[in-house]
Amino acid sequence: MPQTTQYNEDNIRSLDWKEHIRMRPGMYIGKLGDGSSPDDGIYILLKEVLDNSIDEFVMGAGKTIEVTIKDGVVGVRDYGRGIPLGKVVDVVSKMNTGGKYDTRAFKKSVGLNGVGTKAVNALSREFTVYSVRDGQMKRARFHQGTLEEDTALEASSKRNGTQVSFIPDDSIFKKYRYRHEYVAKMLKNYVYLNPGLTIVFNGEKFISKNGLKDLLEDNNNTEDFLYPVIHLKGDDIEVAITHSKTQYNEEYHSFVNGQHTTQGGTHQAAFREALVKTIREFYGKQFDASDIRKSIISAISIKVMEPVFESQTKTKLGSTDMGGNLPTVRTYINDFIGKQLDNFLHKNAPTAEALQRKILQAEKERKELSGIRKLARERAKKASLHNKKLRDCRIHLGDIKKDRRLDSTLFITEGDSASGSITKSRDVNTQAVFSLRGKPLNSYGMSKKIVYENEEFNLLQAALNIEESMEDLRYNNIVIATDADVDGMHIRLLLITFFLQFFPELIKDGHLYILQTPLFRVRNKKKTIYCYSEQERIQALEALGKQAEITRFKGLGEISPDEFKHFIGDDIRLDPVMLDKNMTIDELLSFYMGKNTPQRQAFIIDNLKVELDKVES
Repeated sequence: MPQTTQYNEDNIRSLDWKEHIRMRPGMYIGKLGDGSSPDDGIYILLKEVLDNSIDEFVMGAGKTIEVTIKDGVVGVRDYGRGIPLGKVVDVVSKMNTGGKYDTRAFKKSVGLNGVGTKAVNALSREFTVYSVRDGQMKRARFHQGTLEEDTALEASSKRNGTQVSFIPDDSIFKKYRYRHEYVAKMLKNYVYLNPGLTIVFNGEKFISKNGLKDLLEDNNNTEDFLYPVIHLKGDDIEVAITHSKTQYNEEYHSFVNGQHTTQGGTHQAAFREALVKTIREFYGKQFDASDIRKSIISAISIKVMEPVFESQTKTKLGSTDMGGNLPTVRTYINDFIGKQLDNFLHKNAPTAEALQRKILQAEKERKELSGIRKLARERAKKASLHNKKLRDCRIHLGDIKKDRRLDSTLFITEGDSASGSITKSRDVNTQAVFSLRGKPLNSYGMSKKIVYENEEFNLLQAALNIEESMEDLRYNNIVIATDADVDGMHIRLLLITFFLQFFPELIKDGHLYILQTPLFRVRNKKKTIYCYSEQERIQALEALGKQAEITRFKGLGEISPDEFKHFIGDDIRLDPVMLDKNMTIDELLSFYMGKNTPQRQAFIIDNLKVELDKVES
């Protein structure tokens, strides 16, 4: 018989607010991460503080927000009404305390949870807040959520508003760093949703005049648009729509009360439904929904009274009602799109004609591919039954309940030895492995037909569940894990080409990464250091002495599973794959995968010289 653990009054423990947040941070900010992913915790901390400043702007107070990230310190300064001075400490340190519970003060705010800044406070090594109202200022300073300094009211000549500064606690956020690209994208979304708002980030100014229209045009090459962006606005709704000439899948940017709902929700589902219904009625034909939505690039923003989200990080809307005397979210969006989009198409014949041609072309391609797709699905189903390619994680096998998208990772690797090492080392709850057989096909310039005809691509598409829509993506993080040699680099390039060619949204939305694995292991009897570059190897030798043993890892398969745990666990190093906004996808693929070999050789030589100069300096 197993020994029974004692359970009595001594086992009962009460946690104060900050202890609970620090013990269970995932309940408040989702995953922690190190800043390599746009939904990592350090960005959620920034967002929670920013949301309060945005709500001030929405309520007509303060047109400028200043954001700084320097030397590890994050600062947000707004020029709104300022926190009521007698409540400054309470608002950032007492749960269920905040102005958003009073709908007279905040009608359509991002959230009513009263948790945001408390979570930031508790998860920061240092947290400082001051508020200025009508010539008086109140300041408070905290350490890991504990009040360290609470100053008396003092006179101030500063403008009204609130300043929050914090340093994420590095005992919780290990080896983190803020990436400029992710912060800039977050701030741009805020200004797209709030025309008239200016956000200054480390001296760089972001402002938008045309809202969601600017979002689509700034995030895409407008030359790829089939027709100029359709921009529709109502009292509590804004929509921007176009179609791509070259893109295959659907692309949606959805927002609720200024919150970027990356996983969609009731509003995005209603928008997709309303779009199909309106276009069918306009042309008087029962077009297939997939033909209407194929290649769409769109954005929708709505404002809802007291929105209900499906998680603390507010990435998916669960609300079915708009609030107040308004109808349901579905009815409201259907009515708006049904009227406004129909009116637009009647008044803009060239756009209506271009859209119809696109739908008919999509219908033709779908019918041509129908037989191939059916066979491809059957092959994918058969392969998954025999578990030939995919070693899935328990989240998707139904053994545990978590946010499937947020918590899951798929490693794409090549060869039995490498996939074997990762499979033995992985966290079986959240990490899956997809094993390639040899080098993937160079898909540059090929049609979508090849995705179904090529076994590797077909099975990878099925594993990711992205044939129809990115909404169904099964893994939040897709990690290319190949050897750090010429063959590994080539496989990496071929996979990136595949995603750029057929599923660019995966890269645009920040889901694709490169796994960094160590090149060297330097160790003596007392210590082992893993080195990811020649410079780190030199530093390790200086630290451990010249007599240290040096091992050069030639491939992933040479790293034992016990060692591999270090590289795909808490200390994982991921480099996000990002698009250069100055080059279109066609230009990127043409340059790196086209027949311009002399140009590429010159590019490699020039950049090699630059890197060698860096090493020498």
